[in-house]
Amino acid sequence: TMWSRRAQEYEAKINSGDLVSIAEVTRDLFRADDQPEQSYSERQIFEAASSRLARELAAMEKTDEKAALGKILVILNEHAPKYYENAESA
Repeated sequence: TMWSRRAQEYEAKINSGDLVSIAEVTRDLFRADDQPEQSYSERQIFEAASSRLARELAAMEKTDEKAALGKILVILNEHAPKYYENAESA
């Protein structure tokens, strides 16, 4: 199916270790509170990507994973609606 192919691509990006690729997965699978629900597998992949990204950010900023994840989620909540609006109008 289309989703299983996309899920494999997302997993490959996460496992690549490339921060830009991991950030792309995190961005693509992020859902703000006012957006539609995610499937269980989407949520699992999002959590894997965002956790990996948060660990990297925590190491760079000498903080913990929870604080780094909070920062990532704030940024996503601020910018994701604009990203989706721009993507839809393109």
